[in-house]
Amino acid sequence: MRFKQMLRRWLYGLPTLFCALCVGYSAAAVDFLTTEEVQEGMHGIAKTVIHGSTIENFDVEVLGVLKQRGPSGDLVLVRVSGDVIDKTGGIAQGMSGSPVYIDGKLLGAIGYGWGFADGRIGMVTPIQDMLKLWALPDEGKREREEVIPEGAVPLATPLMASGYTPEALDYLTKKLAPYNLVPHATGAAGSYDATPQPLEPGSAVAVTLVTGDVKLGAVGTVTYVDEGRVLAFGHPFLKRGKLDYFMHNSYIFTVVPSLQSAFKIGSIGSEVGKINQDRGAGIAGIRNVAPTVIPFAVQVTDEDTGASRNAHVRMIDDEELTPILAATTAYDLARKTLDRGGSGTVKLAYTLLPRDPSQKPFHRTNMYYSSRSVSERAVDELYNVLDALVTNQFAPYRLRSVEMTMQIEKDKRVAEILDARATPSVVSPGDAIYIRVRLRPYRDEVIYRDLVFRVPKDQPLGPMNLEVRGGGVIPLPYLIQKQQLNLTDEIIARLRTYKDFEDFRSKLESEDRNNEIIVEILEDGVSMVPDEEGGGRHAKLHEAERDDLPGYLKDRPGTKPATEGEDKKEAKARLETEYIIKGDGQFSLDVVTPAEKERRLRGSQRMPDIVAEMHKDDAAESEETDNEKDPTADPDPSYAPALKKAAYM
Repeated sequence: MRFKQMLRRWLYGLPTLFCALCVGYSAAAVDFLTTEEVQEGMHGIAKTVIHGSTIENFDVEVLGVLKQRGPSGDLVLVRVSGDVIDKTGGIAQGMSGSPVYIDGKLLGAIGYGWGFADGRIGMVTPIQDMLKLWALPDEGKREREEVIPEGAVPLATPLMASGYTPEALDYLTKKLAPYNLVPHATGAAGSYDATPQPLEPGSAVAVTLVTGDVKLGAVGTVTYVDEGRVLAFGHPFLKRGKLDYFMHNSYIFTVVPSLQSAFKIGSIGSEVGKINQDRGAGIAGIRNVAPTVIPFAVQVTDEDTGASRNAHVRMIDDEELTPILAATTAYDLARKTLDRGGSGTVKLAYTLLPRDPSQKPFHRTNMYYSSRSVSERAVDELYNVLDALVTNQFAPYRLRSVEMTMQIEKDKRVAEILDARATPSVVSPGDAIYIRVRLRPYRDEVIYRDLVFRVPKDQPLGPMNLEVRGGGVIPLPYLIQKQQLNLTDEIIARLRTYKDFEDFRSKLESEDRNNEIIVEILEDGVSMVPDEEGGGRHAKLHEAERDDLPGYLKDRPGTKPATEGEDKKEAKARLETEYIIKGDGQFSLDVVTPAEKERRLRGSQRMPDIVAEMHKDDAAESEETDNEKDPTADPDPSYAPALKKAAYM
């Protein structure tokens, strides 16, 4: 009897036989019905869960076969009916994958329907196409684009979110909108979720993206199970091909009515295996096998209340989704810890450990202030850095783990650059320039910070414009030039080039921080000239050729390949502070030969005294400020040029 069944399948189509042999088809497996055997008017049943874990049947009538209208081949047009359908109002989201049997033979899975139409009409993905998922190699070929009947859509897969705050759920909804995924809040099913449950045709199953202190997964229905291998959905989830997602049990709480399409609400239960294929005909998984994923540990401390919370999750390893999942997890914990919205300052630190031991870890700190939502602002950088690293053009950067800490307070920890002094103003290549920056913290006393900038040894002789700015501030001349040349951020990003992945990673890691004071040379083409209309001195640009890239795109570190295989050393000084630094301005200095510098400064014995004054301790600085004494005051501008503030400050 078994031989005859195998022979019939071989006659109906070799691919089906091939798939059955590849998975070790068992003697207890159900017979299959191919589309060649299907006839209009056939009747059968389908199985699904609409409450709890009880599998129920509903009636199916075959209306015809739509040749080559699915992503993997034929589709079977059906009409559904019965008590289950009466309760749900038609085919509901989450019923995708429901197995359809004709005369006891498995035809396939309900996978498609029509939005805003009769929910009792749907389409079945043949089991002969779903079985092919088990025979795919690790790197399967890209599937052809889906061609399905006009108006028909794959049944949406409800995305269940467990443990998220309402605000985090809104944040997640925005991030997932491009993927047509809409998360719904759900809960846990107690003892059912605590223990792994068997999977069988008609059972509810969840494809899970995040599990741990919060959970996020899509609920659907199991189509077929054979020797620990599982087929489900009857349509793609995200159509990622070969992958590693979690596979979980799901307990269905209810079916929610909707004008477009009803949908199931279910739990993300126990982990029972992994999903390893996501393709046009459905998804395939393996029981009792763990996926390769990314652990993420995050800690948030509310500096005002002393409250501190931790979260530990495991995320799927996916270039597009991992940054979203990490940022959402961190945002959710920030909301839970603060128990408030609104403004604040955050200090963050995070470490990314790569799976490849030959690649270096990535570690970075920064500070941000937001007047609207400090929780959301706190995770923006993590999202952007993860996205940049995992999608880089040079080499895969698969993560072994991610760790993050955030310290959040209500106070506005922001300081504005008021002015600065530089000594001396006449220098030679290789000389040190001593700079004292005067800052006014928000609602606090004026403070001073000192830096030393060393003139590059290869600096050309002549005028040199030195920029003093906060780490997160783009100098005004660059903004003007960007506007003149009509350069968008996207264009600038495309113009930047790097030698290799390590060059890209290291420059991303060392990118300026918002709480740093930065001193650097403004590129050629930028100078301080009088503003004829306003009579003041503002940042201006010399006329630039339209067919040339601006200097800050050609010459800034990280924006072009190194010459002759070597990096040009960065001419920059930086100082980390306890404030987010705002504002910028420029010095004009002369770079001359050592002999010329000596001639100009001959006879002056004041330089050591000036430098000593610029390095007094903070207590002395505060006292001098109270006495309205400027510690860097010098009547001779050749020694201590003042900062020329940018026009927008």
